[in-house]
Amino acid sequence: MLIAFSITPLGGDDSVGDLVAEAVRVVRASGLPNRTDAMFTTVEGEWDEVMAVVKQAVDVVAARAPRVSVVLKADVRPGVTDALTGKIARIEARLAEG
Repeated sequence: MLIAFSITPLGGDDSVGDLVAEAVRVVRASGLPNRTDAMFTTVEGEWDEVMAVVKQAVDVVAARAPRVSVVLKADVRPGVTDALTGKIARIEARLAEG
C-alpha cells in the first residue's frame, strides 16, 4: 500500500520546518520506500508497518507541539509492490510517447 501523509504542528512557533524535518527523519529511518515533496510524504509497505511509521512521525511532532494536524491518503492494493516508483514511471512513459 501507499500512504501519502502530511503532518502540521499547530500552536507552536511560526516556523514548522524543524518539526516537519523530525517527522521525515522518522520515515527515512524506517527503511520503507518513501518520497517527500513540498506537500506530502509517501511511504510504501504493508498496512501495519506503514501505519506504525505514520504514528511514530506524529508522536515525534506531538512531543514538541501542543496540537498536530494529520492529512492522510491511502492506496490499498494487495500484492502490488514498487508502486511508489512504478506509478511515476508509467506516467513518464506515456508523456514521452507524445
